[in-house]
Amino acid sequence: MVLKPGPQVQRQLQRVNNMPRAGRIKKPLLIPDPIYGNRLLSRFINRVMINGKKSAAERQVYKSLEAIKQKGEDPIKVFELAIATVGPKMEVRPRRVGGASYQVPVEVRGDRRVALAIRWIIAFAKKRSNKEFKSFAEKLEAELLDAAKGVGEAIKKRDTVHRMAEANRAFAHFKW
Repeated sequence: MVLKPGPQVQRQLQRVNNMPRAGRIKKPLLIPDPIYGNRLLSRFINRVMINGKKSAAERQVYKSLEAIKQKGEDPIKVFELAIATVGPKMEVRPRRVGGASYQVPVEVRGDRRVALAIRWIIAFAKKRSNKEFKSFAEKLEAELLDAAKGVGEAIKKRDTVHRMAEANRAFAHFKW
């Protein structure tokens, strides 16, 4: 007969495994999306999702990728190029020094760069005109194609962030 530890001991063991006192917590790997087998696309779909309706989000994203495929382009290459193009290299972070707040330019790490790119592409796809584009899939398709070509609202946002970082380069020595 094997004795099981009590609930207190189980909680302590759980805490030891899940919450380190020092160091970083490793993020669990996302399951790749079912059609293209791409983890980045799975992350994008999760960001598109509203109110937990994942199948609706998948439908819209796959519809837009299918429309890109109809135009004779590889949808995954266009998608990854759009994410890579929109992702900012530099951004400004506020830093308080001696009662004054300075906008300090810092390099954007990889995970945040991708998160910002995804957020901006989805936000500007939603903002597109309903007269011109009837569904979110059409808006998303247009935004992805524009971003891959280096034009569009998401690219303008990236350029604005880069200009802010460039303008505040004088405060780079406040970097921590």
